[in-house]
This record gives sequence, C-alpha cells and structure tokens, in this order.
Amino acid sequence: MLMNGYKKEQNMANAIRFLSADAIEKAKSGHPGMPLGMADVATVLFSRYIKINPQDGKWFNRDRFVLSAGHGSMLLYSLFYLLGYKDIDIEDIKNFRQLGSKTAGHPEYGHLEGIDMTTGPLGQGITTAVGMALAERVMNARYGDKLCNHYTYVINGDGCLMEGISEEAISLAGHWGLNKLIVFWDNNNITIDGKVSDANSTDQIKRFKACGWNTIEIDGHNFREINCAIKMAQKSHKPTLIACKTKIGKGAPTKCGTSKCHGSPLGEEELKLMRQQLNWNYEPFEVPQEILSDWRQAGKRSLEEYNTWQETAQKAGKEFLDIINNKLPTNWDKELNALKEESIKNKTKVATRKASEMCLEKIVPHIPEIIGGSADLAASNLTFVKGMKTITAKDYNGNNIMYGIREHAMAAIMNGLALHGGIIPYGGTFFVFSDYMRPAMRLSALMGLRVIYVLTHDSIGVGEDGPTHQPIEHLASYRAMPNILTFRPCDVVETAEAWQCALNSEHEPSILALSRQNLPLLRTDSSENKTAKGGYVIAGNDKNRQATILATGSEVSIAVEAMEQLKQEGIETAVVSLPCWELFDEQSQSYKDEVLGQAPRVAIEAASAFGWERYVGEHGAIIAMNGFGASGPANKLYEHFGLTAEAIVKAVKAKINKK
Repeated sequence: MLMNGYKKEQNMANAIRFLSADAIEKAKSGHPGMPLGMADVATVLFSRYIKINPQDGKWFNRDRFVLSAGHGSMLLYSLFYLLGYKDIDIEDIKNFRQLGSKTAGHPEYGHLEGIDMTTGPLGQGITTAVGMALAERVMNARYGDKLCNHYTYVINGDGCLMEGISEEAISLAGHWGLNKLIVFWDNNNITIDGKVSDANSTDQIKRFKACGWNTIEIDGHNFREINCAIKMAQKSHKPTLIACKTKIGKGAPTKCGTSKCHGSPLGEEELKLMRQQLNWNYEPFEVPQEILSDWRQAGKRSLEEYNTWQETAQKAGKEFLDIINNKLPTNWDKELNALKEESIKNKTKVATRKASEMCLEKIVPHIPEIIGGSADLAASNLTFVKGMKTITAKDYNGNNIMYGIREHAMAAIMNGLALHGGIIPYGGTFFVFSDYMRPAMRLSALMGLRVIYVLTHDSIGVGEDGPTHQPIEHLASYRAMPNILTFRPCDVVETAEAWQCALNSEHEPSILALSRQNLPLLRTDSSENKTAKGGYVIAGNDKNRQATILATGSEVSIAVEAMEQLKQEGIETAVVSLPCWELFDEQSQSYKDEVLGQAPRVAIEAASAFGWERYVGEHGAIIAMNGFGASGPANKLYEHFGLTAEAIVKAVKAKINKK
C-alpha cells in the first residue's frame, strides 16, 4: 500500500528491486525473492534511520547491519551501490556471483567495507548480531554515549528462526536486555520447498515475547507502518522483533508469493512484465538520476555525526584508539613471561587447563579488551579468574559472560564480539562439545577473526566420563580446517606460548586443546617462543639421533619417557613436540627438515591417526586411536589403548631394525 508522502521511498525501493533482479538474471543464479520482498523495509531503514558513512564503511560508531538471510545478498549490494559506498560500482553489480567478484553469492566479510559479517549458514547471522549488540553495550558502559552508542539491525527469514541456534540467541538477547538490537523478520511463509506452514507452526511472536523481547507486527510493504515500527523499536527497553508481513518476490507478476522466486532467477519474460507492472521504464542496471540522487543523499545523512565522533575519538586518547584498532597494550605479556620462568624453576606439574588459568591470571589484568566466558563449564575449563566481573543486564561493564549451556550461540556470539571491534573474546567448553560450535568456528576462520576457543578435556585423558566426552577425531578435523590455529600444548610453558600466539594472531582464530590430567614440566628454557614455530626438538639427541619421536600435548611426556628407556638400551632418539601443526607447516623447509631429522619417525597422539602421515613419512609408525574411547581411569585407558612408552620403544626398535 502506497501511503501519502512515500512516493519517493517507493521509487527508491524499486531501484533495489530492479538492480537485484537484473543482476541475478545476468548471473543466471541467485535468490531474487527476498530482495524484492524486503526492499521496502530496507529502504525506510537505510534512507531514514541507519547510521553509516559510505566513505568510511568501518566507522567504529556506525550502526551494524546483518543480513542473516544471506542468500538475499543482492539486497545488500544494491544498497551499497545506491548509497554510494566507495568500493562498489555498477560493474560490481553486473558481476554478481562471478569468480573474483566482490559481490559473491552470499555476503563475504572483507569483500566490501559495508559487509559487517559473512552470512549464509542460516541462524548464524542473528546469533552473531547478538554478540555485536552485546559488544555495543559493553563498550558503551566503558566509554560512554559519545564514543559508542549505536544500533544493531538484522534482516532474517523463517529459515534463520527454524535453525536451533536462533533459540539460544533470542534467549540470551532477552536475558541481557539488548534493547539496541532490532530484528526484522521477513514473514513471507515461503521456503525453497514450499510453504513454511508445511514444516513449522511455531507462533514466533509468542516465542520472542517468552524470551523477553518487544514485538511489533506490521505490513512489510506499508511505508508508514515500517517507519513507525522502527521509531517504536528504538525507544524500547528490550530487544525488538519487527514481524514484517511480506510477499516474497514483491513486484514479480506471476511468481510473487511463491517458492518459484526464492532461489532462481525470475526469467526474461517475468522481468519484462515486472517492469510494466511497476512502471519502471529503464534498461537493466539503469537507475534514474533523480532516484540515485535521493539514495546518495541518504548515504550522507550521518556525515555531521561522523565528523563529531572523529573529533571526540581523537580527544579520548591512545588507549581507546588502540583498542578499537586491535592494538594490544605495550608489554601486555611481561607477567606471562615471568610465569614461564617461574614454572621452569619450580618444575610446575599441572594440567594444561590449569596452566591456562594461570596464564589468564597474568593476561586479563593487562588487556582491557579481553572478555571471557564459558558454556556453563567455567569450573572445569578454568576460564574465570580472580578479578573478573560477569556482564549482566543491569551492568554491562564486565569481562566475563555466562552463556549457560549454549555452545552453539557462544561461538557465534564470540564472532559478533570480535566483529564489532574493541573486544577480544575467548570462550570455553569441553573439546568434544566443539561439535556444537563448529559452524561458527568455521565462520571465524573464514572471516579471519581473533577468537580464542579454550577447549579442555582434550583426549581419553578425560577418563571416567567415557567415550561421549572423549574427543578422538576433533584434532584431525580442525587441523583440516583452513585459517585456524590448533594448539595442543604439553606443559605450562607451551600453554603460555600458545596464549601469546593466539593473542598476537589478529586474523586467525585459535583453539587451545587442553588436558584434564596433570602433566610434567618438560621445557628447560623460555627465552624463545618455540610454540610460535609450531614444532621443535624438546628433548634428546638432536644431532646423532637414530629415531625421532613426535608427539603433542599429554603424549610428549610419554615420548620423553620412551626416549629415556631407549637411551638406556644405547639407542639415541630426539623428541619433537608439535603443539601447532599449522605454524610448523609455515616454517621454511630447511627448518622442518632440521626438526624432523632423517632418521625413522614414530608419532604418538591420543586421537585419530589421520594427518600424521605427512610428518612420519611413508615408512614411519603412528601410535594413535583407531576407534572411540572407554570409561575408566585415564592411566588405565592409556594402557588399554596402547598409548605407552613401551609401545613407542617397540615401534622405534622395529623401525631401526627394518632400516
């Protein structure tokens, strides 16, 4: 329905519709239904309300916008072009979904300045947005309205709300009272396979209300109602769901309101009819100057506020500017280095989860941007240290998050915290439960975010909890994932070094896989961060070795024990610790050859053998798990599964004799 005074907005919305439909038609691939259906909502939001500067798409105090329904990416690209973002032009629109194009099939973080996150896996967007909204409240509590005061807007569809992660997200958003989070639900009752009602009968309004949200129901094509709804949402003391009743493919004469326009181009004939129906007498990719001018003016709407903020930020001082620019404080790891020296002196024997806690005690007081948390396992993950303060709806000025038993949401929310800026998040759970976190972890790797996963109880060393809690295949699976660092340290020193690497890795997430059982101190020197090289000779005869024993984590001490037994029999070996395969693989070939040596190699790890072949070589031996674990004391399990010094000795002798 076209209300008086909104003719300009109708034309602006149609510009979105035709740019989107034309680009999808040219690519012969894409999802036109959502951009056409939500064009009216997007027009009101971006022309009247959202706070952005197209000439500085990463302005810290901009409003954040997440297209959770990422398949509708052409909505976003059309908006960026129309608003005048400096890094997109009409050729980028024409190259939609082409190899090397900035305008990928789903929004890709880093391709265009205006993209606030990579979306596509449904449910991840709305959940990550909760992290962004929480970050805004935390930074606001610390630095005040003049430096951090903005909204987080989301467009999501039925698919996002059907994915289970969304339940965790809306529950936490309501619990935290994130009133500056506003979600537009594209309520069109259509999915790829047909009608939503064929598969779902949830009353979403009641669902959100039950989770502590404000809800507003509108006609998503009524400009007055859209306008009023956003005004009301901005005044709410709760997060707001605006349920926008829309027609998918709005404007397409024969396909509007059906699944036919969800994930396929409209077709030339439908586009021709659509131009006639909407009285759009322009060629493909042509936007009339008057309409383009209206959009470009909308893009300049926040310029005065942007300039004022820049002045305020400069006056705020170096600490604030360093934090929002991801610069760690000078000498932040001074006490951490002292901990390493002290541990060597005292031969500190602790589980690496405890070593991580000891590290955090030396890290957290010196890095104000760190925010920790755990999925209701802080007492086991040891992620909460003295002096930390839990964030609540009544006081956001804290540095610990109680996620509850919500691993799915925790990982995505940590992505949102990192994407927002000003925060370095870490979160803990048991390593085996990282399966619940994997989709968000993959996105953090894909986006290149500094997110740190503290994943304890890393092997059959969990013991009595049994195979459901004993990760077997997880190390191999994360080592197979690009752009994520997987650390499995063997003692306090390696754990501290892993924390240093993780915090210095600005464009990679990190996993710290940590033991439940106590491990002996093996390092004798901490003058160099050897973990930063991924692998090194930790013990034994480096120059005259007859064999090399490779290990990670809790098995390094078993390897050292085997080395001592072999030495008593006159067999010289070297033990190589490989705490981070990814970093080791980055080293020069000469360094890797020097560490691995030319002698036969035997590897041991309390996990799947998969992947070790590339280090032991064609003629090496691997002592590892070939199935799931069992319930029993850790030491008995290691004996039962043959992960012992005696097994290493036997394997080394066999390889030497074969040679």
